[in-house]
Amino acid sequence: MNDKIQLRDLAVGSTGKVVGYEKTARGYKGKLLAMGLTPGTQFTVTRHAPLGDPVEILVRGFKLSLRKDEAKTLFVEEMK
Repeated sequence: MNDKIQLRDLAVGSTGKVVGYEKTARGYKGKLLAMGLTPGTQFTVTRHAPLGDPVEILVRGFKLSLRKDEAKTLFVEEMK
C-alpha cells in the first residue's frame, strides 16, 4: 500500500485517492466533504498555481481549486 501524503505533494497529471483528513482541521474537513472529497474518491491533479496556491484537481467530472490551507488538511494516496 502507498503512503499517505498531502495533496500538494502530488505532481500535475498524478492521480490520487482521498484517504483521510488532518484531525485538527475540523472546519476544513466539513467543507471538503461538502465538495465531494470523501474517502475513496479518486481525482487527478490538473495544475499547481505559482507558489503552489491554489491546487486544481479534476474530481467527479468538475475542476476544483483548493487553497493551500485546505489542501494541506487532505491526506491522499497516489494511484499508480
